[in-house]
Amino acid sequence: MKAIGLIPARYASRRLPGKPLLQIAGRTMIEHVHDRAQQAVSLDEVIVATDDDRVREAVEAFGGRAVMTRADHVCGTDRIAEAAADLEADVIVNIQGDEPLLDPVEIDNVVEPFRFREDLEMATLGAPLTDPAAIENPDNVKVVVDQEGYALYFSRLPIPFHRSGEAAPATLHVGLYAFRRDFLLRFSRLPPTPLERCERLEQLRALENGYRILVVPTQHEAVGVDTEEDLEMVRRLLAGRWVRTGG
Repeated sequence: MKAIGLIPARYASRRLPGKPLLQIAGRTMIEHVHDRAQQAVSLDEVIVATDDDRVREAVEAFGGRAVMTRADHVCGTDRIAEAAADLEADVIVNIQGDEPLLDPVEIDNVVEPFRFREDLEMATLGAPLTDPAAIENPDNVKVVVDQEGYALYFSRLPIPFHRSGEAAPATLHVGLYAFRRDFLLRFSRLPPTPLERCERLEQLRALENGYRILVVPTQHEAVGVDTEEDLEMVRRLLAGRWVRTGG
C-alpha cells in the first residue's frame, strides 16, 4: 500500500498572513511540519500543495517537493484533492500545515487501519477532552462515535449532552485525515451540505452523504498556530530544541 502525505499551505492566511513562511526557531513553519511528517514510517512521500511561488521556493530550498495548486480553494481538502489527482497512491493523508509540533506517530496511527480494512474510505483522530472550558470552546470540535469507532457526528457544541448535569469527558476531534485516493477525489466534488454549512465543518459533508469516518483514538492533542499567541507559544516550546532530521 502506497501512502502519500500532502500538506496544504496557503500563503494568504487571514489572521497570520504568510503563515507557512513564519520563522520558528530558525526555520519556517512549513519546514517544521514537513520534517516531522517525513519521520512517519507509513508515508512513502511528503509533498507540499501550495498556491504561492514563495512557499514553493522555500520548500525546494530545504530539499522538499512542492506542487502548485489553484488559489481559489476554500479548504485544504480541496487543495490536496487537486494535487492528488496527478499522483499514484492508495492513501492520501491531509497534514495540517500549521502544526509544527505534529507527532509523526499520529500519522502512522491514522494510516494503519487502511492496511487491514479494505472498505475503509476515510479516517481521522480523536483525543480525550476533560477540561470543562475546553469542552465548551467552539474552536474545539467534538466528535461522538458508535461502538465500532465510526463517527456519528461532529460539532462545535459540547457533545454528548449529559442530561444528569454531571461534568463528563468528551472526545476532541484532531484534524488529521487519511483518505483512499479515489474517495478523496469523489468527496471533493460533492457540494457543501446543510450541516456542513451550519457548523462550518467539512467532514460533515461525508456523513451527510452516507459515508463513514473511522475515528482512531489518540492521546495527543494537536497544537495549531492560528494566532500570534499560538505562534509565540510554539516558538518558546521549540527554541533551542529543534534539530533537523539528518542534519
